[in-house]
Amino acid sequence: MKDSFTLALCQMKVVEDKKQNISHALEMIKEASTKADLVILPEMWNCPYETDLFPLYAEEKDNSPTINAISEAAKKYGVYILAGSIPEKENGKIYNSSFFLNPDGEIIGVHRKIHLFDIDVEGEISFKESLTLTAGDKITVVDTQLGKIGICICYDLRFSELLRLMTLVGAELMVVPGAFNLTTGPAHWKPLIKVRAVDNQVFIAAASPARDNNASYIAYGHSMVADPWGTVIGEAGTGEQIIYSLIDLSMIQKIRSELPLLSNRRTDLYQIVKK
Repeated sequence: MKDSFTLALCQMKVVEDKKQNISHALEMIKEASTKADLVILPEMWNCPYETDLFPLYAEEKDNSPTINAISEAAKKYGVYILAGSIPEKENGKIYNSSFFLNPDGEIIGVHRKIHLFDIDVEGEISFKESLTLTAGDKITVVDTQLGKIGICICYDLRFSELLRLMTLVGAELMVVPGAFNLTTGPAHWKPLIKVRAVDNQVFIAAASPARDNNASYIAYGHSMVADPWGTVIGEAGTGEQIIYSLIDLSMIQKIRSELPLLSNRRTDLYQIVKK
């Protein structure tokens, strides 16, 4: 395991043409791989973020042009790729799924979004993923040569119990493909990323699509990395951009020894249990 590595967040603009999205993602991966060990794509990067389109764009894991292309890129450039999320279909159900590939192009982890984004903010935004998506039922932490990496997708970030459970099984970096919008993004995106990093004393890397003011669902952008002290060490703007951050895992133990939140928990009074 490395003591430190560099990750890249690819804040890419998503269009209606799936093949164009795949081609553009491959271009960004190629560029990012010259500097990064881990390349991260945003939520629903091969498909516009619209519930009625998810079934139309969905692919099966074992017959996925999207994931096959990402697998080839991982092998070609010798990097880990967290392939944001795409609509995945299995047994008649559609999931919001994140595929994690190693430098050999092998799928080493799959996270299906656990908490579906069903909200109705009066006068602002209404969106219901559950109209076409099914929720996942597994917590995802993947052991890699870079360290243990937890995966959650967008709305999952709001549930502190999930990230604490990932921390307790050793996750040092949480990767969050997420498409917050212009209502929730300005209010909650940065505070949530910072507080989850502080609460668990881990790194958080959150990748958003680029903002497209002509889309039916407008992503906030501002892809971001926070360190275990809650300091934002990398942040994009709203347009297309690749940002790079050095992940120094030694910082985790240093901070936990100085401010021992996890060891100071009163597990005789309370605990979070994975079911």
